[in-house]
Amino acid sequence: MEPTYRPAVRVICLDAAERVLLLRWRDPYDGALLWEPPGGGVESGETPFDAARRELAEETGFDPAGVVDAPVPVERDVRWNGRRFVGPEDFFPARLAGQRPALTRAGLLPDEQVNLDSYAWVAVTELDSLSDRLEPPRLRTVVATLFPASAWAERGD
Repeated sequence: MEPTYRPAVRVICLDAAERVLLLRWRDPYDGALLWEPPGGGVESGETPFDAARRELAEETGFDPAGVVDAPVPVERDVRWNGRRFVGPEDFFPARLAGQRPALTRAGLLPDEQVNLDSYAWVAVTELDSLSDRLEPPRLRTVVATLFPASAWAERGD
């Protein structure tokens, strides 16, 4: 399968209890389920930071002002909709007030409305035990890098 180069961004959202927001997508090609943080492609003329803020607002309805311009780059190699996407993705941190804030689907494109299966606020210690595929597979390391002062990062939980 020929790879498609696609620069993209993701936003790691932590709620007040330091749970990570993950979106669960159903691949329209084969029905496989995939958990990943909110995010998407960087549009022409857009900075990664602007893309992260836009994607967060579109996919969750959350205030994009919560995104901090302090990304961690991650090389991705993801299969989606019968294609293989490769390239760097900047992962940006965002802390949200409250516990498990509800997201809205209003900003999703029609195909995203259909393919977004669900979402969950997941404890960092549970990231490695999800039943469906997690992207990126080493998300726990990315989260610990973005939020080094968190209690679970210090303990190595």
